[in-house]
Amino acid sequence: MDEFTKEDLTAALRAIDSTIRKCEKVLPKLKPGTSSHTLLIRRIKAFRIASSLMKRELGLLGL
Repeated sequence: MDEFTKEDLTAALRAIDSTIRKCEKVLPKLKPGTSSHTLLIRRIKAFRIASSLMKRELGLLGL
């Protein structure tokens, strides 16, 4: 990730964490088992992975 500055990663991390919170608010409104529900669960998981990797790159995780 050498092509991204810490500022780039920090801004992207804020956006991703905001998107995760918004998705989590919508999730209870969707009927389990529907394609929309499944897709949103998978998106949340993908965003959490991205967030974790960015935090690790920024040194925000104690790994």
